[in-house]
Amino acid sequence: MRQMVVASGKGGTGKTTIAASFAALAGRIVLADCDVDAATLHLLLRPRVVSKQEFQGSKLATIDKEKCTECGLCKDACRYDAIRDFEVDPIMCEGCGVCAYVCPAGAISLRERVSGHAYISDTKYGPMSHAKLGTAEANSGKLVALVRQNARFLAEKEGLDTILIDGPPGIGCPLISSLTGVDLAVMVAEPTLSGRHDLERVMAVANHFKVRQVVIINMHDINEANAESIVESCRRNGVSVVGMIPFDPTVIRAMVAGEPVVEYSPRCPASREIRKAWHDVLFTLGRNSQP
Repeated sequence: MRQMVVASGKGGTGKTTIAASFAALAGRIVLADCDVDAATLHLLLRPRVVSKQEFQGSKLATIDKEKCTECGLCKDACRYDAIRDFEVDPIMCEGCGVCAYVCPAGAISLRERVSGHAYISDTKYGPMSHAKLGTAEANSGKLVALVRQNARFLAEKEGLDTILIDGPPGIGCPLISSLTGVDLAVMVAEPTLSGRHDLERVMAVANHFKVRQVVIINMHDINEANAESIVESCRRNGVSVVGMIPFDPTVIRAMVAGEPVVEYSPRCPASREIRKAWHDVLFTLGRNSQP
């Protein structure tokens, strides 16, 4: 089983647009959307939800009114101002457990709470594992791990040998959870100063976990000097640039239509370059590309 992740050091680089097009080009594979904080892959792949499971990623303090002596120690100890009138505000509570620790009456306990949901769905490109983290909830890294676990289950169940992961932006816990153990990371960058800086940061994380990388520069022609600077940086670090995708208004129209651009307009400039990049990705994975 081979796993690849499409990642980026920042949001808005076109990562999901490229991941959706890769899904359309791949035939039948397992898909995983690991951007659980702000999932968008479903907008282009239109999955049909088959099953839904609760994700309990954090805890909530609760106060037993019969045991509570209203001493106020819990309120004084809470750094999040989550205890008011001897009741716990579920939005403010971080589940740290300090209130339970200081309570002399043993009136406070921590219980698991639903922090989001994980889904298994069908798409015309293959089964899909995805999730949605609740508003202001934490532990997105754990939810990503659940999404990947479900994706591996789907691959084994369906007899499919490739998992394509749409990773989260940035370099935090969700990315680390998406990146570890994959065979290839496809890094998507935009030709801006911040784009180059964030690309270098996410590549450093991939290097730490010894993950092979290739780079795609999206909208390379909006600033060719910055694009060339990224190419030169990749060359110095031994990383192949497999795609130089031009700015193409067709991509926007495809997004509005809710379709991968390679299906919406197979012969537009962006689609042609994405197809070439996909063939290079398959070559890097050691597989024969499809015509």
